[in-house]
Amino acid sequence: MNPNIGRPTVADIRAMKARGQKISMLYVTRAEEAAAANAAGIHMLSIEGRFFTAEMREAAGRCFVQVGLPYGPFGNLVTVEDYLRAAFRFMKLGGDCFYCAASLYIQKALCDNAVPVVAHVGLIPSQCTWTGGFKAVGKTAESARSVWNHVKRLEAIGCFGAELEVVPDRVAAEISSRTSMIMLGMGAGPGADAQYLFTEDVLGHTAGHKPRHAKTYRNFAAEFERLQNERIAAFKEFIADVNSGTYPAQEHVVPINDEEFERFKASISA
Repeated sequence: MNPNIGRPTVADIRAMKARGQKISMLYVTRAEEAAAANAAGIHMLSIEGRFFTAEMREAAGRCFVQVGLPYGPFGNLVTVEDYLRAAFRFMKLGGDCFYCAASLYIQKALCDNAVPVVAHVGLIPSQCTWTGGFKAVGKTAESARSVWNHVKRLEAIGCFGAELEVVPDRVAAEISSRTSMIMLGMGAGPGADAQYLFTEDVLGHTAGHKPRHAKTYRNFAAEFERLQNERIAAFKEFIADVNSGTYPAQEHVVPINDEEFERFKASISA
């Protein structure tokens, strides 16, 4: 059976861009998040390779899934062959496209093998030392032109799309309208083809810095704190029951009738 039946394809996502249809995208790490995204009608999911399993693919349902291929200090893929093996393995599991922030040489090798590649332009976290750290890229004409040149190089080697991260909104809109690639905007304004957020930001349990572009829709941090306090309270009650002898009670033990018990005692006393 074709695992892609019933799910959007690369051609479908391209058609959405052509129609000007807005695309919603979330980064998820757990099956319950993927299932919730599918139930809500999210179009695309980003799932790192280390989290992508058959269970995650099943939970993602009709969502178009981008699988992240670990790069450099964040993974153990080095050669073209490493990347191809990983991409084909994840494709077999049901990955629909593959994030790759490696060199153009590696990205082109993937594209040449019909792997739908999503690259990265603008603020690229794994390479941000070259652009001045974790800050916006493209705020000058020269910097914006560098982002555009990068997009054109990716387009030329056959990339399906690119994450467009933390660039000025007007720059992002102009670039998105001038490329055939799907531009997945993260902090790039409404003109990008997709709006991409991390689930932890959407649900309000971000650990550490919360990016400027993040929008929080629920306060899961308070709920997680409440649940942790409930865990601690439950564990304390368990300790108290153990100390008092309240646990285990009669309903928690396996009974033995008197006759069999007496026979057992006799057998070990002989």
